[in-house]
Amino acid sequence: MSAFFDFLTGEWYFAFPMLLMSLAAATLVIWRILLNYNARTDMNQFLPLFQKALEKDGTEGALRFCRAQQGMIPRRLFVAGLETSKQGLSAMRRAMANVIELEILPDLNFLLPTILAIAKIATMVGLLGTVISMINTFNKIQEAAARGESATGQAGAIGLALFATALGLVTAIPLVFSHVLFKAWINQFEVKMKGAAQKLILLVQAAKPVKGDAAAKPGFDPTAISSRR
Repeated sequence: MSAFFDFLTGEWYFAFPMLLMSLAAATLVIWRILLNYNARTDMNQFLPLFQKALEKDGTEGALRFCRAQQGMIPRRLFVAGLETSKQGLSAMRRAMANVIELEILPDLNFLLPTILAIAKIATMVGLLGTVISMINTFNKIQEAAARGESATGQAGAIGLALFATALGLVTAIPLVFSHVLFKAWINQFEVKMKGAAQKLILLVQAAKPVKGDAAAKPGFDPTAISSRR
């Protein structure tokens, strides 16, 4: 432990920036975890409530219900689909596909490039610190040898130089692991969104139009009413 404190005091120009990177990286990871948590939706609980709202109040009522939710699937995906439901099922599919690709996925990838960049930079900065410290140590060994002194006193400095690489790896390894887990979660969430979009289309297609919401039925033709009169 004392050797680590010696590294902090002796190589502070490398140690403190790396400690700041570690603190920033931990903050970003926690931030991303909270964002992922807020994006989740319990579909087993949400879908029955959504179906009741759709059957009772039609697409307008279901739209109000989805806008009041917190998760990305009801608040953004389902809202996009319901807003275009009057234009038919194809329009709903296109709207939800666009929302997934252009809005939701970019938001889910927010902070991930920064996390990966810090992991790579921390490794390189740690290696750079070790290289510079080793160069200084070998220069001191050469000077000691020129004066006819023993170079064994510099052995500890060589070990101290390796703390820079160790600190860089301690910062980078958890970040790379977190980045892989976040990417896997995003892929799973994308599959979940596509499945939810298909369920929404089926529910809207099967829903009976309520009073004042007949036009929300996919495939509804307003001219059909006038032609029967």
